[in-house]
Formats: sequence, C-alpha cells, structure tokens
Amino acid sequence: MTDGHIHIERGPYTLEWIGQFVEKAVEVGIDEIRLLEHNYIFEEFAPMYDSVRAYSEYVDAWFRRSAGAHQLAEYLDLIEQARSRRFPVTVKFGLEICYFKEFEPFISALTKDKGFDFLIGSIHFVDDFAFDHKAGHWTGLDVDQIYRRYFEDSVSLAESGIFDGIGHPDAIKLFGHKPSYSLLDCYESLAQALSDSKMYADQNSGAARRCPETASLGMDQELLRMLKKKNVDIISSSDAHCPEDVGYKIRELNDLAAGVCM
Repeated sequence: MTDGHIHIERGPYTLEWIGQFVEKAVEVGIDEIRLLEHNYIFEEFAPMYDSVRAYSEYVDAWFRRSAGAHQLAEYLDLIEQARSRRFPVTVKFGLEICYFKEFEPFISALTKDKGFDFLIGSIHFVDDFAFDHKAGHWTGLDVDQIYRRYFEDSVSLAESGIFDGIGHPDAIKLFGHKPSYSLLDCYESLAQALSDSKMYADQNSGAARRCPETASLGMDQELLRMLKKKNVDIISSSDAHCPEDVGYKIRELNDLAAGVCM
C-alpha cells in the first residue's frame, strides 16, 4: 500500500526526520511512501510567484513567510543521503510544483535530470487567485469562470510533458463552491489528457482533513469513473505535512476508487 504525497517541510533536512515518517508508515501498514516538497520552498523557484504576489497582499505575505527556506541543492543532498540508508519501507522523493503554463520551460530547466523519483504538478492558483487559502477570498468572484479556468489549466498541466502525476485534481471544491454547469466534459478532457501523457491522478485525503465540513473525501465519483474509463492510474495519498498524518484514510481512498464502476 502506497501513500503517494507526503510533505517534509515542517522539519529539518535530516535522516532522523525522514525516519519519523518511515516509522509511522510501518505502524499503519504502508509499504511505500513518496516524500516531497512544495517547489516554493526553494529560492530558485521564486520568480514563478511574482504575479500571484502582486495580485494579493495576503499571498505576498504568505510567500514572504513560507517560501525560499532552502536551496534545491540542500534537498538533493538529503535525497542522496536517504538513498544510502536501508529503510523498512520504500522511500521515494519528488516535488509538488505549482503549475503556471508560462513557466513550463523554467520548470523543466530546474527539474530535468536532477534525479527525482517523481514530479507532481498541481493547480493552486487560477488566474493569480489563490483559491485554496481562505474561503472568504471567494466572495464576489465568478465561480463558473474559476472552475472553467481551473480545468483548462489542469489539461494544460497534463499536456505539458513535465510531470508524472497531477496532485489533487479537483481540489477546487475545497470550500464547497460548485459551478452551475455539469463538470462531466471537464472531467473527460482531463482524464483523456492524463491518459495520453501516461500520468497518474492523486486521490488525496488532504482537503477532507483540512475542511471536513465542505470537502468530500478524495475525488468526485464522476471524476474517478472517468479516470478509470480512460485507464488513468490512481494513487492514494494523505497529503501529510507531519509524520502523524501518514496513511490518513488511505484505505478508505483505495476503497472509494475500487468501488467506482465504469
């Protein structure tokens, strides 16, 4: 059983810190963990965020508080150290990268041939709007338009050829906002693009853990159905940011995916 999306950003870059995630995985019956960092953690990726910072004072303050804590070389060094250690579970290392279409060449240049086991591309901003930070930021916005652009960007992400998987593909629903139209065509377009690119989809419990009153567990059932119809691999994940959350509802996520009929 795999937990495919685990962040290590809240601790030091040491084997002891990695070991805490491994210990929790063993405790809950996980035999593979995929550890990663948000790309904004690294100084090298800072230029990608100029536009979203200019759009929102809130995001600018968040970025100044949270971003640029490390250089990419520090993380790569940690990965090499970990690969020299024998763990009781399989440990893989990657990045979760905020997708901006205009930065595709920039992303490729920073990540190509660096030795990552996987790269996840995720949509966290729609036309510079940070849709998953605070529910109140949605006030007065056009929900239908945000959803359209979200899935257009998701398809572009899948078509980019950069990533191995797409992170939490319908995280746009985090705060309970729904468009006035059916999303079936959006789901089909995304599923087809992921299939064509041989990418997997991240069946993620993080939104439900963050916002249990508004976010359902994992992906929408119709999206899951379309992904399975297009033979897209689905990998469940906790989106843990601390060792205690490793494996959070992984079995339930796997059951939800397995129970969907095409």
